[in-house]
Amino acid sequence: MTAEFEVQGIPITELAEEFGTPMYLYDGDELSSRVHGLKAHLHPRLEFFFSLKSNPNIGVCAVLQAAGARVEVSSIAELITVRRSGAAPENIVFLGPGKSEREIQACLDEGIYTIICESFGELELIDAFARERGVVAPVALRINPSFAVKGSGLTMGGKPRQFGIDETQVFANADLAARHPNVRLMGVQVYMGTRILSEEAVAENTERIFELANRVSDALGFPLEMVDIGGGLGVAYFDGERDLDLELLAARVNPIIAEFADAHPDTRLVMELGRYLTATSGTYVVRVRYVKESMGEKFAVADGGTNHHMAAVGIGSFVKRNFPMAVLNRMDEPAVESWHVTGPLCTPNDTLGKKIALPPVQVGDLVGVLRSGAYGPTASPVLFLSHGYPAEVLVQDGRAHLVRERDTTEDLLRHQRLPNLTAVATPE
Repeated sequence: MTAEFEVQGIPITELAEEFGTPMYLYDGDELSSRVHGLKAHLHPRLEFFFSLKSNPNIGVCAVLQAAGARVEVSSIAELITVRRSGAAPENIVFLGPGKSEREIQACLDEGIYTIICESFGELELIDAFARERGVVAPVALRINPSFAVKGSGLTMGGKPRQFGIDETQVFANADLAARHPNVRLMGVQVYMGTRILSEEAVAENTERIFELANRVSDALGFPLEMVDIGGGLGVAYFDGERDLDLELLAARVNPIIAEFADAHPDTRLVMELGRYLTATSGTYVVRVRYVKESMGEKFAVADGGTNHHMAAVGIGSFVKRNFPMAVLNRMDEPAVESWHVTGPLCTPNDTLGKKIALPPVQVGDLVGVLRSGAYGPTASPVLFLSHGYPAEVLVQDGRAHLVRERDTTEDLLRHQRLPNLTAVATPE
């Protein structure tokens, strides 16, 4: 009997029959295990905040919260999502360089733990809206540091950036708190980069962020109620990469955290995690519609592509690199052939896998892009060719739950309006 990919004992063919393809499939046990693994290895004072941007599905968020994760949001929709999923205000932080007035007001009205402020103009708005409400707003400063640490897949600090306030500008404004009486400066956040696979880089980031936080609080004269060390822990997708070793990470980072925690017994220590918590739980599942050969190379044309999984194109890379992939309904067959796995879009960029080793692919096969739980459909052009959003399915406690319905044509047309066009005479 041919071996099938399973999630918590449910075969992939059964899931595809019930929910259709294309779909995103999430394993709730894997989501929980990512939180539990961090809590078991890293310093007990460190709290883990799930960055909703990596996967804003309310079901995914609920599972991670049940496992002990707090939440970090960056839009009013994300804020409403986490509140509906059960997140308490004291476990929510809101960041982002372009917050709207409505979003700032919502943060104040919801009473979230802190607004992470990224510019002086934003700080003025927070102060004004807090004054209108007769409250004092808790604010952490996002700082763009002067230093940079190698080891990030995407660097987000240490250079001219839209994120945060430059370190030099912070120190040049020691009266910042006095100028904003309806703001309580209470913390520091620094986010150095993402897709970090080096334990040494995480440790160096942590040490330098703690040192910077101490200097900022001393210079501006506020107590450190919170220090957010960013995070950016990565997962291995490509050949030559390896996953972070939690034991090695703990050996490097825990002494640094312990020293700071002992010196600051009342400070909340935060690490933001998106990709690390969600990526390994997810599989993007497509069904092969056609197989063909072109100029000696084999193509499997599937019912979904980069319209749902833009990350598979290799955005940000000079060379296209493949996510791990498999023929899910025939997992035990050897990968002896080279295939291009493509989607239904009218662009040559719609390639999920390029020259990837697979068994001989057949029409009807289910192909899975593994480690796809982060930055999937929400970071993809889901409206290209009006295909819409795929279904999302979460398996929890051995049961499969549809946690997002796929878009229908009516869904796509619901927000469009046909104008009343008057006839235009054709010039003679």
